[in-house]
Amino acid sequence: MTVFRSGFVAVVGRPNVGKSTLVNSIVGAKVTITSPRPNTTRSQVRGVLNRSDAQVVFVDTPGLHKPRTALGQRMNESATSSLDDVDAVVAMVEATGPVGPGDRMVLAQSARRVRAMARAASHQEEVGGAEAGASGQPTLLVVVNKIDRVGGDGVLTHLTRVADVIAALDEEEHGPPVPVEYFPVSASTGEGVGPLVDAVVALMPEGPQYYPEGMITDVAEAFWVADLVREELLHRVQDELPHSIACRVTEWEWPRVRCEILVERDSQKGIVIGKGGVTLKEVGTAVRKQMPPGAYLELFVRVEKRWQQREDSLDRLGF
Repeated sequence: MTVFRSGFVAVVGRPNVGKSTLVNSIVGAKVTITSPRPNTTRSQVRGVLNRSDAQVVFVDTPGLHKPRTALGQRMNESATSSLDDVDAVVAMVEATGPVGPGDRMVLAQSARRVRAMARAASHQEEVGGAEAGASGQPTLLVVVNKIDRVGGDGVLTHLTRVADVIAALDEEEHGPPVPVEYFPVSASTGEGVGPLVDAVVALMPEGPQYYPEGMITDVAEAFWVADLVREELLHRVQDELPHSIACRVTEWEWPRVRCEILVERDSQKGIVIGKGGVTLKEVGTAVRKQMPPGAYLELFVRVEKRWQQREDSLDRLGF
């Protein structure tokens, strides 16, 4: 009898290491927005991989960083909370830069979670009736992304650096080394993604389908459209503006959809609209192409001062 495996996997890393691109590549469809800007992902987004032998739910998370706003703090909390109640952890770093403090924080939190999973599995085995993954041992999966931008020697050097960091973390914990598997990957080209997926599936416990077959995300349509608007804006606005933009759908009476764009200053409102409304028009056209035929999208820009620092604004926006 064929064993069917299912479970949840947290994909964590500092900002802009390619988490969203990796999840989209694994699922085979765009389920989470991407951009070159750090902190593009602000909430957990689930992408569902459906195979004949498994269903794996990949949780894309905000990049872990040193927060400077209330929004940043909530994003960090969302990322760290994703490590709770998952069956595996994928920690991402990139091959194009040094292993910095942000990477060390990601690796430390990920390794800590895997150790906790190992302790829980050991306890369940002692009391009997534990359900384990195929490997029988929780393992930290470390992805070194963007290998297409460096040579083979560069990838090997980076893998060695990451392994040294994890070894140092093991020493600090004064316990047995956490099991680790390393995967050099290019999320943008797909190189190395297949072996990573196979390793993830092997770690999943036996279980049922959590989502209907063919479903690739549980993101609500309204959230998805708002994120598409923000994605298109991020590709067009100046460097200082992306963090000040928030989008939410305020009306959904199909085919009419109204999306509100929040900024923090009057000067930013003019940038988002563009001269003669050209930027807003371009954004609307690009988003409508990604919506079902017949959609009528209305975009409005509103100034809400310091919304990133205001708890009431963050609550209303769903962070």
